Amino acid sequence: MSTYRAFEATGVHNLQLVERELVDPAPGHVRLRVEACGVCHTDVLAIEGLRADPASPIVPGHEIVGVIDAVGAGVTGWAPGDRAGVGFLHGQCWECEPCRRGDFVNCRNQEQTGTTVDGGYAEVVHARVSGLVRIPQGLSAIDAAPLLCAGLTTFIALQQGPTRAGALVAVQAIGGLGHLALQYARSLGYRVAAVARGTEKEAYARQLGAHEYIDSGTTDPGAALNALGGASVIVATSSSGASMNALVRGLAPNGRLVVVGAAPDPLSVATSDLIFGTRSIAGSLTGSSIENEDNLAFTLAHDIRPVVEVMPFARAMDAYEHMLSGRARFRVVLDIGA
Repeated sequence: MSTYRAFEATGVHNLQLVERELVDPAPGHVRLRVEACGVCHTDVLAIEGLRADPASPIVPGHEIVGVIDAVGAGVTGWAPGDRAGVGFLHGQCWECEPCRRGDFVNCRNQEQTGTTVDGGYAEVVHARVSGLVRIPQGLSAIDAAPLLCAGLTTFIALQQGPTRAGALVAVQAIGGLGHLALQYARSLGYRVAAVARGTEKEAYARQLGAHEYIDSGTTDPGAALNALGGASVIVATSSSGASMNALVRGLAPNGRLVVVGAAPDPLSVATSDLIFGTRSIAGSLTGSSIENEDNLAFTLAHDIRPVVEVMPFARAMDAYEHMLSGRARFRVVLDIGA
């Protein structure tokens, strides 16, 4: 093949299928034949023009699984035929101050896959070696793709701060992130509370690992969590800042609210709710490539899998709009290898 197909985003809410010339990977990079790519809410940054130059074409997608078919100069440890994944963070530089201190997530010279460099809505993607994730046998490309972002994000968030086995941990919102967070929390040995609006998700939340279910539409979730003894960690996955406000009061002493859901509205909290109980609020972006490999190993060991709706590559725009609608259960994945 001398060309490959890719969906380019330009302007606002516009995806166009194009033919691109196949080129060799740059030094320190590999070229992958993409098998699957998850459709994530963060794809709005590319597709809705929420980036520095919306007129410049970019290929969205950052939950990428494929097979390496070429390596660039200076690449060691990777070879054609290796299964590999790429997440939102495209690979650290190893040279900036955060990298020198081992804080690879906050590398100052790191691209964002599918937002600042081309991503996985394509048959081929080029990736920086430092951002590659080894995909273990036993995980299909379809299952592995959402774990590279949604899975890693919640897996890391649950480990923000010391939490003893058996402690109460809460997950707010049972969607693309939350349905994985429940499975991780149960497998990590916590007593798990699911917080969601309405009763229609209760049975499913319990099936995924929740010991307790709190309907935030009829109950103050902070008060309900306090009645259960208070949560050591609450992972907030909602896209509403206002919905997180009451959660702080549900934290146990020294508990932490970890925010992973990006919301357009601010989170508001009373200072007394932080001071009394020594509670805290933290954001959590994602994890490094090696932490992603830990995440995949953990999912295999505990039989954790995303719930996905699979759509063909040619229907990328339909897949994206289905994700935006909120009706997907719970992640949408493009089957590109097919």
